[in-house]
Amino acid sequence: MTVLAHGADTLTRDALAVLQPGFEGTTAPAWLLRQVGEGLTAVGLFGRNITSPGQLAALTAQLRAERDDVLVAIDEEGGDVTRLEVRGGSSFPGNLALGAVDDTGLTRDVARELGRRLAECGVNLNWAPSADVNSNPDNPVIGVRSFGADTHLAARHTAAYVEGLQAAGVAACTKHFPGHGDTNVDSHHALPRIDVDLDTLVVRELVPFKAAIAAGTKAVMSAHILVPALDPTRPATLSPQILTGLLRKELGYEGLIVTDGMEMNAIAGTYGIERGSVLAIAAGADAICVGGGLADEATVLRLRDALVAAVREGALPAERLADAAARVRALASWTRQARAAAAPGAPQEGSAPGIGLAAARRAVTVTGAAAPVANPPYVATLAPVANIAVGDETPWGVAAELAALLPGTASGVFPEGATAADVLAAAGERTIVLVVRDAHRHPWMAAALEALVEARPETVVVEMGVPRAEPRGALYIATHGASRVCGRAAAELIAGA
Repeated sequence: MTVLAHGADTLTRDALAVLQPGFEGTTAPAWLLRQVGEGLTAVGLFGRNITSPGQLAALTAQLRAERDDVLVAIDEEGGDVTRLEVRGGSSFPGNLALGAVDDTGLTRDVARELGRRLAECGVNLNWAPSADVNSNPDNPVIGVRSFGADTHLAARHTAAYVEGLQAAGVAACTKHFPGHGDTNVDSHHALPRIDVDLDTLVVRELVPFKAAIAAGTKAVMSAHILVPALDPTRPATLSPQILTGLLRKELGYEGLIVTDGMEMNAIAGTYGIERGSVLAIAAGADAICVGGGLADEATVLRLRDALVAAVREGALPAERLADAAARVRALASWTRQARAAAAPGAPQEGSAPGIGLAAARRAVTVTGAAAPVANPPYVATLAPVANIAVGDETPWGVAAELAALLPGTASGVFPEGATAADVLAAAGERTIVLVVRDAHRHPWMAAALEALVEARPETVVVEMGVPRAEPRGALYIATHGASRVCGRAAAELIAGA
């Protein structure tokens, strides 16, 4: 058997090298350091692992004491999806806001500044940007994470983002191949299906990924989606036709292919993470992302052993596993060289600490000509259930930012099912600032908005999701995202600051 050419130690190290696990805590546990010493080449970080830039830098230094070229990955998109600032909200607007401005130089500079901050903390692989074209406005998981619904706009900003991030010495991981924008199911919960023809995929979904490849993206993340026009039986993450046939051979991509989180129900609920991981590597993936929910040594060992067993049983060619491990190590080597070349502690040309707020201000669009709110208003936030990618631990809205500008501002959060009557009762005689997020996707929210504007025509409406509904209210403000700086930009307009 081919496996005889590989010693057991080599096989085990290769199996460890292709894993990108998470862990619990704000310091590296002993088991994680031990596995890094034994061949684990990458680690994934989540919001639970981060409390401050200093703490994060100490954590990554711990990992590098075991292996200098370890890949430290994070899901830091900026905007609604942040891990660096999970408890306070991001200092950067997200993709939709950057797409609304449509200045590729700005997108490049924002990504470079974000990359500089990541590199300063020792992070060298970012699971971003999202290159998905948000062609389905009811998409529950992409939305403001996309640069927009226009294919070519998404393509040029994806390329700019990749260039900016990698100029700071941080590898970009463009996602979610072959495109997650035309779904109405969240792959964290079930397996989405995209029923479009091949021509549509080529001219819509694939264009931003081609732009990312041309820009030199170091990694591409696969999507847990079923695309029958490409493979009628297996989701993209497990499909040789999609990962090897389309991405490698047709698009000519030579970098690292990373899976989306394998414990997501689209894979775990249909294949199981062990079988899913074997199938993914066999299909052409090089790295297995796991750890958003399963974050312990037992999971790492289960996956390692499943890969080793698959090679020994002939279900996974040893050469395919070795090739995957070699691609992981090659990226690790690139990041070490890029870290030295980029001098991450130094400010990067064309970037500045305040660029996130400046970009958020440029992204805001306003309909209506109402005067600024002079007296402390009542801020009513209609809060939908957050999807898992965004999480519900990151604050959003305009209440805190507006209270800083107009002391005495009152506020309340109204969950799913709330009505206009609930808001009116809480607001009293104050002017209402109504904050919504993707109102077009939530009938209860849209109904409350309509009733409030009818009852109180002076109501100010702030849409912090994808603006789809007809602008309503005396002042309608679309921020194109719900990050902290987007809230600040809206608050400034409301208060006339």
